[in-house]
Amino acid sequence: MATEKQQNTIDYLSGFINEERRERLQQVLGERTRHVTVVLEDIYQPQNASAVVRTCECFGVQELHVIENVYEYRLNPAVVQGSSKWIDLFRHNREEQDNSRACIEQLKQRGYRIIAMDPAPGGKTVDQLDIGDKLALCFGSEEPGLSATLMDLADETVRIPIHGFTRSYNLSVSAGISLYILVTALKNSSVNWQLDERDATDLYIRWLAASTPAGEVLLEDYLKRIGGSA
Repeated sequence: MATEKQQNTIDYLSGFINEERRERLQQVLGERTRHVTVVLEDIYQPQNASAVVRTCECFGVQELHVIENVYEYRLNPAVVQGSSKWIDLFRHNREEQDNSRACIEQLKQRGYRIIAMDPAPGGKTVDQLDIGDKLALCFGSEEPGLSATLMDLADETVRIPIHGFTRSYNLSVSAGISLYILVTALKNSSVNWQLDERDATDLYIRWLAASTPAGEVLLEDYLKRIGGSA
């Protein structure tokens, strides 16, 4: 249940958004999950990186982690189509740090099982993963793949079956196939995959603010007036 301050914030922002939009936000919120997250390591092609952001948002995956040891993560607005404002994108790019190790250790501390996506034959396939575990699917660039550090830290290596001559799928296609399989399985399971109430309420407030051009300013001004965060 929302706190009094959160409910007051929701009521205030709701005054700037029509009922149909508010109902749509609530509907999408009910489909959101952090049970699965995606990790991209040193992706240097903006089109591929942007397509993965869009794919995550479409499947209701709320978190995306980007590791920038070598390449800066860049988005292509024409590909993203505004999807980035609805998800949480965490960039791991501190200098003089192995950002792959830092990112993976953080995810492990949060209870995620680290899945290295690798096309090498013989390994477990995506549909064989235990969806009872929180899963972090890790993807590297198409040519070099994942780093040795990330492969060493992974709990298991998983592949998507290939039935043709080509060695691997496009990055965004790999993410799409994997998320379709896992999200579908979660929704047909008894796993508690949805956001907890506190997380959902916080996200709803952010989405209300993001749903109108002046929303961020309205929220900031309102919070200043009431003193502190919602």
